[in-house]
Amino acid sequence: MTDDTNYTTLHQAPAVETYRRLRVAAGLSAKSGEAAERGLPNTLFGVQILHGGEVVAMGRVVGDGGTFLQVVDIAVLPSHQGRGLGRRIMGEIAAYIERAVPATAHVSLLADGQAYRLYQQFGFQPTAPHSIGMALRKPDPNDDP
Repeated sequence: MTDDTNYTTLHQAPAVETYRRLRVAAGLSAKSGEAAERGLPNTLFGVQILHGGEVVAMGRVVGDGGTFLQVVDIAVLPSHQGRGLGRRIMGEIAAYIERAVPATAHVSLLADGQAYRLYQQFGFQPTAPHSIGMALRKPDPNDDP
């Protein structure tokens, strides 16, 4: 059984391999090493939750820092879910947004499944029907045809 009191918070983006491992383990899409190496240094604000020295949860804010920002990579290892770590990450991100982001900035995120309930606790609201989220995904050359 995991000790719920032995979690520490670190404000920085994870290392490339930690990032890649945590995304997949938490059920998010895989990212290539190249993609992670390019993207992680551009993190505006990163949060990691450690348990016994192991990164078990993370979240990031990316964007231009002034006009558009996006909350991404909220991931918690399955063995640590249900312990409030997602809420803890979002609390850290909300505090960053409050102190560092201009009032007119647009802060967005994509909520998978029921995760919207967590994000609503921090003031995020659905944008539809006013706007609809859209995405473009380049084909992965490693995917089967």
